[in-house]
Amino acid sequence: MPSPLVIFDLDGTLFHTAPDLMDSLNHVIGSAGLAPVSYNDMTYLVGSGARAMIAKALELRETQIEPAAFEQMFDRFLEHYSASMPGGSQTYPGVVDAMDRLELAGYSLAVCTNKTEAMARRLLELTGHLSRFAAVTGGDTFAVKKPDAGHIHGTLDLADGDPARSVMIGDSVNDISAARNAGIVSIGVPFGYSDTAMEELGPDHVIGHFDELTPELVGRLLNNGRQAAG
Repeated sequence: MPSPLVIFDLDGTLFHTAPDLMDSLNHVIGSAGLAPVSYNDMTYLVGSGARAMIAKALELRETQIEPAAFEQMFDRFLEHYSASMPGGSQTYPGVVDAMDRLELAGYSLAVCTNKTEAMARRLLELTGHLSRFAAVTGGDTFAVKKPDAGHIHGTLDLADGDPARSVMIGDSVNDISAARNAGIVSIGVPFGYSDTAMEELGPDHVIGHFDELTPELVGRLLNNGRQAAG
């Protein structure tokens, strides 16, 4: 029987990455003569991947550009962001200890993010965490991405996970909706980049700090999920 699996979102869940994302975003929109975005904009901008973030920033600045120019902007963003990694990005307080606890209790770990897979792997590798994860999937790994259930199902397949013994942890509507669409348990964190209160998104459980993420909590949620399904 495969190990129970805990799947983490990346930006706003495992890592506080907003300052570095904002720096690279402002680098590319600044090159187009547009005013920079602020940290207060990031809850709206982050969560659906770099392409969506750039598109939303252009929308905020009421600017339209040709598809070829957009692709150039996207490429410049990835180049700038990759070159500056890991920058100031840091794991959220308590998350490393939480992952240690889960691994010691026999849980497998995975990452399911709408960030490009290459950027996700690079950040995890540069911060020394890549080897922890049985699978790392990004917004470009499959033909679909969160909130599509296929992103979760693909991650489960790569990590040898069982939906009935898996949980998704995230900070945004994409994470909670993806878990619901895939039929797996969800845990929400309120300290990420969602522009909607986590409680309103309807996860199975909310933790205010990663100190609360214990094998006992995950086991109880999975058990409750199995009973509800039965």
